[in-house]
Amino acid sequence: MISVHDRPVPLLYLITDRKAGSPTDGATVAQLAEFLLDAAEAGVDMIQIRERDLSGRELFELTKAVFESTKPYGADVFVNDRADIAAALPGVGVHLTTRSIPANVVRAAFGGKLKIGVSTHSLQEAKTAEEGGADFVVFGPVFETASKKQYGAPVGIAALGEVAARVTIPVFALGGVNLSNYREALDAGAVGIAGISIFNQASDVADVVRALKGPGK
Repeated sequence: MISVHDRPVPLLYLITDRKAGSPTDGATVAQLAEFLLDAAEAGVDMIQIRERDLSGRELFELTKAVFESTKPYGADVFVNDRADIAAALPGVGVHLTTRSIPANVVRAAFGGKLKIGVSTHSLQEAKTAEEGGADFVVFGPVFETASKKQYGAPVGIAALGEVAARVTIPVFALGGVNLSNYREALDAGAVGIAGISIFNQASDVADVVRALKGPGK
């Protein structure tokens, strides 16, 4: 279970995509790993390795390297879709999408210790994820964002608030969240924000973390 009581709010969930967005656009795997170390040191709480072009072995090695390097800073590391890789690296979690094996199947196959996050786009999907043993859900897209147009119109703040009120596991807001609107997501009940561009397109990820968490971080 992801604990929200021993960490500052908002929790920050960085999702990687070295194929899109400066400064990680076109980055090598080694450069991405260095960027993630900087992000963890800056105070990002959670990292999702989402590099779909990598082979299983490459993804395993990257996830292992990031998990080991960021451990001193307390960042939780998740690997997108690959529960087998997460299970092979004790302490690493898996993030499931709507096209992944369902959370209840993953939980039954890999046991209670595996941390599971699930991407959701409706209240029913969020409730199903919770019932299936997910530790948290990411819900969105909350705001308009080019990267999530395939999912249709934004779900909106009201839907985020309903999900946060009707599930007992933590809910992260995803999609178009930026420094101008993230407070709306938190006020609606999200424990934190998840995103790609807000972190990966920043000239200095530490500046983004400070803006989101305050000067104390």
